[in-house]
This record gives sequence, structure tokens and C-alpha cells, in this order.
Amino acid sequence: MAIFVQTASEWLVSLKTSTAVVKALAFFLAWAVFWLPLAIPLAILLKWRPPKPLVTEQKLPLLAALYLVAPLILWGASWVDEVSFSDYGLNWELTILSDLSLGLGMGILGLAIVFTSQWKLGWVKWQGENWQGLGKILLPVLLLGLWIGVTEELVFRGFLQNELQHDYPIWGSAAIASIIFALSHLIWEQENTLPQLPGLWLMGMVLVLARWVDSGSLGLAWGLHAGWIWGLTCLNEAQLISYTGKGPMWVTGLAGNPLAGIAGLVCLLLTGTFLILLPH
Repeated sequence: MAIFVQTASEWLVSLKTSTAVVKALAFFLAWAVFWLPLAIPLAILLKWRPPKPLVTEQKLPLLAALYLVAPLILWGASWVDEVSFSDYGLNWELTILSDLSLGLGMGILGLAIVFTSQWKLGWVKWQGENWQGLGKILLPVLLLGLWIGVTEELVFRGFLQNELQHDYPIWGSAAIASIIFALSHLIWEQENTLPQLPGLWLMGMVLVLARWVDSGSLGLAWGLHAGWIWGLTCLNEAQLISYTGKGPMWVTGLAGNPLAGIAGLVCLLLTGTFLILLPH
């Protein structure tokens, strides 16, 4: 026990004195400083006051402002470090498009397996009358997912992962980056996000694995991330499924959030297993 406490204490001290951690904190502070002058007027205009939960119509403009600022901060970080976005894993070679497509397919397939299994078990019901509404949102949600996916991958699996790897081993860096990734979602909503934190952390770890499998490129991770956003948002916004209440909530997910239940964790673990089995 004493050895464990000493090891943990040494790790915390190294974390405090880590140059990478300081640079990461500076990055997120700069991101917030540039975003807040846009976010505050938007929040007033949208009549949103934290910690009141955001509705979709309120969240999207605030999210757009946040992600419009991100490339500027990332460019500043890359200029300071004298690197390019390709060092963060984003290169515009043709291979990234094939990796992106593979990731999208894997993300959608994983969700299809999870929800089809729950349907077979009688835990969810497909709302067939709502399928017509899917066509209106399919492309816009895909574009939104691609935008959110590439921004978050550049920040968390690109910049942050690279910085932390200067001071920590790859999986230690991945664990820290994934914790930060999970906690960042608390900005938008706290009550529903708290049960999802373990799932969000595991999601971050799987996306780091995707970058590692992809030889440092973000294409596969970007596709997975965008695919999950695309699939889940379409299901929710088009109201394609409803929960029957027959399945345990701890399995299906609290408040209908798959990442807050065993089903979402299993989906991530299966995805991670498939990534390991991919030839690389």
C-alpha cells in the first residue's frame, strides 16, 4: 500500500511539473479566452444561462463558435512548436479519405449491431413512421459530425496526445488526454453527462488506438468519431427508436444515452478489438 501511495504521489508531482501539461493548460485557456467573447453574447441572445441544460437550438450556435475558434488556436500552437497539422495526424493525402470512409462504416456498423441486438431482445422499438424524416437531416448531420469529429480529433488525439507523449508513455498520455476529453463534455451539460464520463473516457482511448493503428494518421479516428455522432444524432433527432422499458437501464443507458450503459461500453470494446485485429 505504501509503495502504491508513493508511486501515485510521484506521478502527481511529475504531472504538476510536466511541460506538456502546462502547454495543454495554456492551450485550453487560450481557447476559452477567444471563445467567451463570442459565447457570452450568443448565450444572452439564445436565453441560456448555465447550469440550465441546453436544447439543440441553443447548443449548435455555441458549438459552432467554439469550433470556429479552434483552428486559430491550433495554428498558434503549431506555430509555437514549429510543426504542422500533419504532425498532429491530419494530412490531406488520398489515403486519409479511405481511412475516413472505413471509420465511418465501422462507427455506423457498431451502432447497428448494438441497437439491432436490443431490438431483438425487445428493449427498443423502431418507429417506422418516422423514417421519412431521416432524409431531411441525413446530410446536414453527416457534415456536422465530420466537422465536430475533425476538430475534436485534432485537439485531443492530435495536439494534446502529441504534447503529452513528450513527458509520458503513449498509453499514459492517452489516459490523461481521454480524461480531459471526457471532462470537456461537462461544459454543455452536467447531470446527463456525469454518468457518461466512463464511456467518454473509453471512447477517447479507442480513438487513440485508432490513430495508432492508422500509423499516426487521424483519418480512421476521425471517421469513427463522425460515424458515432452521425448515427446517434440521426436516431435521436428523427426519433427512429424508442425504449420499451423492458431492458435494464444500466445496460441500455441512463436517460437513453448509450455511453451511460453497458451497451455503449460493449460497442466501444468491440470496436477496439476490431481495430487491434486490423492489419497494420
